[in-house]
Amino acid sequence: MNADIPSARTILHRAILSVEGDDAETFLQGLLTCGVLGLSQGERRFGALLTPQGKIISELLIERTAEGFLLDCPASVAPDLKRKLSMFRLRAKVAIAERNDLEVAVFDGAPDPRSPALPSRAYTQRSDAAPSAHADDGPYHAARITAGVPEQDADFASGEVFPADVNLDLLGGVDFRKGCFVGQEVVSRMHRRGTARRRTLKVRLPGGFPNERGALPAAFSADGLEIGQVTSAAGGLGLARIRIDRLANATAPLVLQDGREITVDPPAWLEEEERMLRKDAKTT
Repeated sequence: MNADIPSARTILHRAILSVEGDDAETFLQGLLTCGVLGLSQGERRFGALLTPQGKIISELLIERTAEGFLLDCPASVAPDLKRKLSMFRLRAKVAIAERNDLEVAVFDGAPDPRSPALPSRAYTQRSDAAPSAHADDGPYHAARITAGVPEQDADFASGEVFPADVNLDLLGGVDFRKGCFVGQEVVSRMHRRGTARRRTLKVRLPGGFPNERGALPAAFSADGLEIGQVTSAAGGLGLARIRIDRLANATAPLVLQDGREITVDPPAWLEEEERMLRKDAKTT
């Protein structure tokens, strides 16, 4: 094994639901942001269940199994996700269950569909023993921050953000060609008009960010306006949800509340999104 890659570890902040039954595929296809039809066994996709107003209830990874589908979601929202899916069930022939017999392990298994830079992950039988030294979320979070991938609970809460705010669309989590899903009208309109004003970007701070458990989110500003908030960090690298329209117009350095300057790692797509926002501002 490459010495730079941690050994397989269980992550405790994720849970798994199963959705099985004759109608499971079409049931999920009509609800989730990602396409479900045609998934082959073992294939995974990234998506979410949204509110009718287009905000994320739960982001998730979906995997096809021989019996149906597994939904890898934040542990904090698993009971609510199960409840909301059950509300939509009506007469569909589906069975929805929390799979307390399964757990998520990383740095092992199949690729994560969100980014090739993320650790691989596997769904394994849960041990009856207490969490061991191999249950450690730290290396995983450091890897996903380096990959520039925000994640629910660490970077946003249920019902707080639109998909574009946390790059769900850029990470392959929204299929704009599939037709209807919950919240589709709002999300599609923002996509067509190119009017997403918030995005999540990587930021850097020499000397390291404040303790990520106790001092985040940390707001930063420029020209007297709040530009964004650092939502998770590992050392001197963090993820921040940023008003990209304000970032495009900022003339002063980005400064945390304690006076330290941070810098943004601009991705290749940022310039085009800023251009679209400037164009939209001129026509409104």
